Amino acid sequence: MNNTRIERKFSGIIKLYGYENYQKLQNSHVVIVGIGGVGSWAAEALARSGIGSLTLVDLDNIAESNINRQVHSLISTIGKSKVEVMADRIAEINPDCNIHIVEDFLSLDNISSTINIKCNSIIDCIDNVNIKVALSLYSIQNNLPLIVCGSAGGKTDVLKLLSGDISMATHDPILSKMRNILRRSYGFPTHIINKKRKKSIPTMGITAIWFNQQIRIPLLGCEKEFTHNLSCSGYGSIVTVTATMGFVSANIALKNILEC
Repeated sequence: MNNTRIERKFSGIIKLYGYENYQKLQNSHVVIVGIGGVGSWAAEALARSGIGSLTLVDLDNIAESNINRQVHSLISTIGKSKVEVMADRIAEINPDCNIHIVEDFLSLDNISSTINIKCNSIIDCIDNVNIKVALSLYSIQNNLPLIVCGSAGGKTDVLKLLSGDISMATHDPILSKMRNILRRSYGFPTHIINKKRKKSIPTMGITAIWFNQQIRIPLLGCEKEFTHNLSCSGYGSIVTVTATMGFVSANIALKNILEC
């Protein structure tokens, strides 16, 4: 595509960050694991911000129940692969973006072959706690910037969204379970009580995003059907919350790239 057309399309980015930083974005690669209620919006934001390469990892197909919160989910896309539909959408936004799709769930067996160690940032939008832990450990071992997204299900107030070290996260069952595993099984620091009986919480070196809000228990059939599932399929969900988390995760990835 003609460079003039590319630069016109992203003229807002160039005006905001400058041409040199725009080129940084063009030369960057972000991996998004989980292309659902949070990850689809993160991918959308990064594509519209001029990121040059995106890897999309997910095995799920689009379901009718996804329509309330996932950007690629339409009546016309039900039953189709999430990563393929998202890749097609990104190609319409920026045909020059290099899109790598991995139609598989991230697992303990495929992390090293799936995550490019030359990528500039990874956004974790999955619900499986053990895989989130494994991805965090892999990122630390390979010095890869990682943004870990916590629970979006059961949350309603976008103004309660916070980001910071995972040690500081509250009201988030996914991040809490991650912390416990990392501390118990991998020697990550726990809280310290000093001589004045004050609690000190050492950082763990993992960037996370969470909503500082109590989870709302499902109202529809909750007495019979509620199973304490951590995902949006167990709790209620709304696009204002999932999209906000996706946009913030993308913003942190952009910041990581521009400040590098």
